[in-house]
Amino acid sequence: MSATETITVPVQPDIQYHPEYEKYKERTRRRKETETLQTSLPAGFPQQLISPLVWEGKDVEKRDDWIYQLKDGELDEIDAALKSFKALNLPLGHINQSTFPLPTLRPTLRDLSKEIHTGRGFVVLRGLRIDEYSREDNIIIYTGVSSHIGSIRGRQQDTRLANGTSPVISHIKDLTSTTEREKIGAPSNTADKQVFHTDAGDIISLLCLNRAAEGGESYLSSSWHVYNILAKERPDLIHTLSQDWPVDGFNNPSKPYTLRPLLYHQPATANTPERVLIQYARRYFTGFLAQPRSKDIPPISEAQAEALDALHFLAEEHRASLDFQKGDVQYVNNLSIFHARNGFKDEPGQERHLLRLWLRDPENAWETPRQLQNRWDTVFKDVAEDEQTFPLEPALRRNIGS
Repeated sequence: MSATETITVPVQPDIQYHPEYEKYKERTRRRKETETLQTSLPAGFPQQLISPLVWEGKDVEKRDDWIYQLKDGELDEIDAALKSFKALNLPLGHINQSTFPLPTLRPTLRDLSKEIHTGRGFVVLRGLRIDEYSREDNIIIYTGVSSHIGSIRGRQQDTRLANGTSPVISHIKDLTSTTEREKIGAPSNTADKQVFHTDAGDIISLLCLNRAAEGGESYLSSSWHVYNILAKERPDLIHTLSQDWPVDGFNNPSKPYTLRPLLYHQPATANTPERVLIQYARRYFTGFLAQPRSKDIPPISEAQAEALDALHFLAEEHRASLDFQKGDVQYVNNLSIFHARNGFKDEPGQERHLLRLWLRDPENAWETPRQLQNRWDTVFKDVAEDEQTFPLEPALRRNIGS
């Protein structure tokens, strides 16, 4: 090797969990000036997705046809189902469509599942009588109603981290007043603004037990709309997103990181339309608080850093802000929609508190991409009734694989 040659070791780009618009624009400018970027899409990828799943946030905000307001008779039926289930004296893991019967409401809930999978991709069920029930009864009601939307509940924590049990419900609450900030590794346990991302699983559901004193709005954005913009304006980033990324395992000794794309293309079949799935959470590439990006794993590239910012800022520009009220249940297609939330402030007695389920509906479910199958199995495979737990209070969240 001559004295003038240097070895370039890849380093992590200058990128953090909270995106910075000026850095993003500067990175875009620099890459356009110094790199030859691809001008056509990967072979077979659509120039444009045409579907009800493609929508503009401002249009959604002007409508309310995504809200289903529960009627008094339906709420009475939910109350009867609660009493019916409790009379069985079964563990909560046995909540299902037959032990929580909703004969009148069920056809509506099945239609809503169809809307989640093939319509706009999200619905809000409004009007649960939260204040009339105990915490446990609200959990039973939420789980019971949700079993008619998606009959398979997902683990919220890897069984290895939960002593062989499977917590299937999570509390989304700011824990920074009772826990040192340095011990928190998930944005859901803070009052911070949360950037756009996806979770694990097919359907992400949230029940609002209580709103924040200020802020905390729920944001949704069509990832199919974001795809269409990138396919037209930056096809090179579609290449970047559909190639392998080093996903942080956060100190998982057996698997420090995994390689997988963030974007998956599924060509049309005889029974299904063409689909594009984007699955990612920014913190797996930037770290967050108590979980910084692991050392000794490959850094992301400058192209990947730009792609991460592009996903966030396009999602933000075209988002819908949902007025999330106490007693609302939000069901979101995690395979076609990004979600985020605004930062918020709590006050005593007015603290933002949501419950979360990850659901799968075998009747309407999309095919799971091969590279995501392990993650989906961790969440959904063989979740036995008797291993399911339903914590009544929030606890620090830990990872469920990558």
